[in-house]
Amino acid sequence: MEDLPEVPLFKEEEGGISFNSTESDTFIYMNFMKSHRCYDAVPTSSKLVIFDTTLQVKQAFFALIANGVRAAPLWDDKLQRFVGMLTITDFINILHRYYRAPLVQMNELEEHKIETWREIYLQYSVNTLISITPESSLFDAIYSLLKNRIHRLPVIDPESGNVLHILTHKRILKFLHLFGSLFAKPRFLQRRISEVGIGTFEHVATVEESASVYDALSIFVERRVSALPVVDRQGKVVALYSRFDVINLAAQKSYNQLNMSLKEALESRSCCVEGVLKCYGYETLETVIHRIARAEVHRLVLVDSEDLVRGIVSLSDLLQALVLTPADILSVKPEASSLTPQR
Repeated sequence: MEDLPEVPLFKEEEGGISFNSTESDTFIYMNFMKSHRCYDAVPTSSKLVIFDTTLQVKQAFFALIANGVRAAPLWDDKLQRFVGMLTITDFINILHRYYRAPLVQMNELEEHKIETWREIYLQYSVNTLISITPESSLFDAIYSLLKNRIHRLPVIDPESGNVLHILTHKRILKFLHLFGSLFAKPRFLQRRISEVGIGTFEHVATVEESASVYDALSIFVERRVSALPVVDRQGKVVALYSRFDVINLAAQKSYNQLNMSLKEALESRSCCVEGVLKCYGYETLETVIHRIARAEVHRLVLVDSEDLVRGIVSLSDLLQALVLTPADILSVKPEASSLTPQR
């Protein structure tokens, strides 16, 4: 095959990154996702938990922990259809909204049913379930996930109305990682992560290890981020506190002690956590993708040689750059809403 001329893959433009490479390189991942259905990414065996909206919120979160899942579709028996998702974000919002003082019982968490919480939480938000069909393309799934700023997308059979699977950024990237070896690697994968500009590098939300858990919850709610690099007094990253870590508060029944420091919370959490997985600006895009896919995490903390936080490279950043940007979708924005009902 005739060698193609070397040209830069990315060039900065207002509103995002645009691709500037050979056509085969530029569109390879976009076309891959357009040519595969959501059904293709559904595993042969997986666990799916479904909650009725009349279930108590507290029981639902304990059930999530017991079954090792992070979210569950919600079934409304009166409407005879799925109406939403219960996720860790709901737990965070409940704690942030109703926490008063250490050891003071939160009656709302203890007594509320899911349907009651949804009435309160969704009164300023669009009360609809965002889903996709198994015959839809993975490209459409990625667009829906990023456009609506959600982390979980139920795949629903339009004929039976059954939920077949819940697609996530992680599952889609894993699918790409597994089958990406079937075609030649694009040359842009050898570009440094600092050159391609994939990630968040300005106004990165961090939190000091001396801050309280409630402080972290406030940042989750206000900044709408899914994880926080935890730094010491010198600003060096020492841990990562994610939304998933918050569910440990329910597992340990310590959700009424939100005044504890993040250092204490991190020391008391279970060993099965993401930890701090880092990347460096000089590493290639291929290295970053491989590391995030192999570790099955949602993001890497970009640090310098002194472990100071310089950015975050997330799954959504990668999917945006590899799949949506080549389709001239430079930046998908969430619908105007004070709250996002489905995370």
